[in-house]
Amino acid sequence: MDYEIFDLGDVTLQSGATLPDAFLAYKTYGTLNEKKDNVIVYPTAFGDRHVQNEWLIGNGMALDPRKYFIIVPNLLGNGLSSSPSNTPPPFDRAHFPQVTIYDNVQFQHRLVTEKFGIRKIALVVGWSMGGIQAFQWGASYPDMVERIAPFAGVAKTWPHTFMVLDGMKASLMAAVGFDSSKLNRLTSEDMRAVGRVYAGWGVSQAFYREELYRELGFDTLADFVAGVWEGSFMKMDPHNVLAMLWTGQNADISANPSYNGDFDKALKSIQALACVMPGSTDLFCTADDNEYEAKLIPHAVLNPIPSIWGHFAGRGINRDDNQFIDDNLKRLLALPRSV
Repeated sequence: MDYEIFDLGDVTLQSGATLPDAFLAYKTYGTLNEKKDNVIVYPTAFGDRHVQNEWLIGNGMALDPRKYFIIVPNLLGNGLSSSPSNTPPPFDRAHFPQVTIYDNVQFQHRLVTEKFGIRKIALVVGWSMGGIQAFQWGASYPDMVERIAPFAGVAKTWPHTFMVLDGMKASLMAAVGFDSSKLNRLTSEDMRAVGRVYAGWGVSQAFYREELYRELGFDTLADFVAGVWEGSFMKMDPHNVLAMLWTGQNADISANPSYNGDFDKALKSIQALACVMPGSTDLFCTADDNEYEAKLIPHAVLNPIPSIWGHFAGRGINRDDNQFIDDNLKRLLALPRSV
């Protein structure tokens, strides 16, 4: 096991439900300094685990473990932290309670403060649903977070984003005839259709038109869809996916007692220096959505990733996109900050 477990105990979720013996899986890179002020929090995205974040961590990179103490907490529902697949009855599989982004960030805050005694965070960074968590950190703990850098992630699930996720959910529901009482019959084989649905959203039209999948070693479109989209989704537990889809569909940094649904107020409350990096061709976490959000954050810059890799410009696959993100993180971390 290349990660650690932080026991949360019995937690009351935003929904009011109690999740007993909850836990957060996390991995750290680097060493916490004496002042405890060299901290970077880097939450995982939908379906990802800490390993998928490691492309952005390394010597000489912005997230340099020789300089920073980097904490990668795993999203609840991803199979490592508390999830439908690893929670005993009566909260297993389809009976797992609904967990929000706000819940996740509250638990991460407990990890950071209770386990490590950290009071200041130099940066919260994340891709996709990790990006939403970065925004949430900034809104929930404005006095603690000095910088945020969401990339290919929005501060709430806008209606179109909701519908993309709903299409993924519908393909699973169709496998059981839209009968929620039969959800426990779902298997990883039923994830094949989810991968096919997502294939149309993960990368851009130009990516497909220019056949960039050939750069990944696939000779045909059919091979790419089977090898990447079907292959990656069929490795996931369908109940974990449904749990994360619910988390994603209901993500909104203002959906909590601090802001009572006032999205603009939540954005304006973020005191962190913010570098918001949408993928310029992202089809469902769009640059337009991020532009709206960045305008309301007092200390934000909007730096779209110039890429035809769509949402996956933030996935750590394409070298130019990776360089762009790393360069922007270096600039952001070099800015003096005292919140």
